[in-house]
Amino acid sequence: MARKFLYVIAILIVLIIAGGLALSYFADDLTEFAFVPDTAFAEQEALPDNAYADAAMWISRPGMNGNDPARWLPEGFTETDGRMAAAVFFVHPTSFVENTAWNATLDDAASRQRADLFVRGMASPFNRAEQIWAPRYRQAAVGAFLTDRPEAQRAIDAAYRDVEQAFAQFVKEADPALPIVLAGHSQGALHLRRLLRERIAGTPIADRIAAAYIIGWPISVANDLPALGLPACGDARQSGCVMSWSSFAEPADPDRLLRSYSAGLGLNGLPNAETELLCSNPLTGGIGGAAPASANLGTLVPNADFTSGRLVEDAVPARCDPRGILLIGDPPDLGNAVLPGNNYHVYDIPLFWANLRRDVGTRVSAWNGAQGETSSLTRGGR
Repeated sequence: MARKFLYVIAILIVLIIAGGLALSYFADDLTEFAFVPDTAFAEQEALPDNAYADAAMWISRPGMNGNDPARWLPEGFTETDGRMAAAVFFVHPTSFVENTAWNATLDDAASRQRADLFVRGMASPFNRAEQIWAPRYRQAAVGAFLTDRPEAQRAIDAAYRDVEQAFAQFVKEADPALPIVLAGHSQGALHLRRLLRERIAGTPIADRIAAAYIIGWPISVANDLPALGLPACGDARQSGCVMSWSSFAEPADPDRLLRSYSAGLGLNGLPNAETELLCSNPLTGGIGGAAPASANLGTLVPNADFTSGRLVEDAVPARCDPRGILLIGDPPDLGNAVLPGNNYHVYDIPLFWANLRRDVGTRVSAWNGAQGETSSLTRGGR
């Protein structure tokens, strides 16, 4: 019963740990009082240079065998396509909800357990990959996303430095012959967006990116995409591109999220107001447009006590509206973690679990095919 209780609490608590701009829904005085740390910011000691050479610093990485949460699969699901030639770097969303510190410690038991659960449900669509890596990091507390105090940005910066260091170790150890898939949700997506700009764009690593799934964090087409060094994915066969969406059931009320987005600055330092929000459609693999529920290969629906889940076909459609929000029709019953305004932020990935699994496989195949064509052209030119 203790294990079941933990899973129930973990699912329920994502109402307040989703991270990112979705939390603008809760940014009132009461929530700030409850979750914004009331302590001074403590500068984190830098991790040793070789910290991420230690397997204990990873939630998921090669060699974990049956103890890897990212290798979990839904009830009744059988993989028929075999392993995919790729290395995935996945960054989990916020799981630290305490107001006792601006950043989680690496040994905080509760946030570690929640992070493991998130990796289980959100990284599993990518687990056809030969390698999947998901680091532990000293994430910013959920309260850092509920205030504009300078300590909040310092906490986010500190968390990013851990992710950046983990990625360096990933590049060092991952098979250099494999293309790279980047994936993250909410706070994890925020860090990947910055990683693309600061450590990948314009470098040889950029040529290895088969796809980047920056999910549950807004991307401005004008202000952010050019800095990422990758275009938006225009169709399902394109590789070396970015997918991003934020899910709402109908009637949707994304006004507070959109106000927060419009009040912010893009990666180029310019205001996001009046700029287009990237809305990828996970059912079509392209930008915008609509697809019926019959195109949904499987939504991951949790069971009653949240200890497992099963795939349900034809459960939800997907349609990008003019505001850049992904609409999923009538509210599906997935559990108690729906945010106000019919915001399905917590379910951005589970809603399209099977399509996302297919999508990443298709993009990796396209990347490998493009590399083969390049090799043929090179040999032919000699």
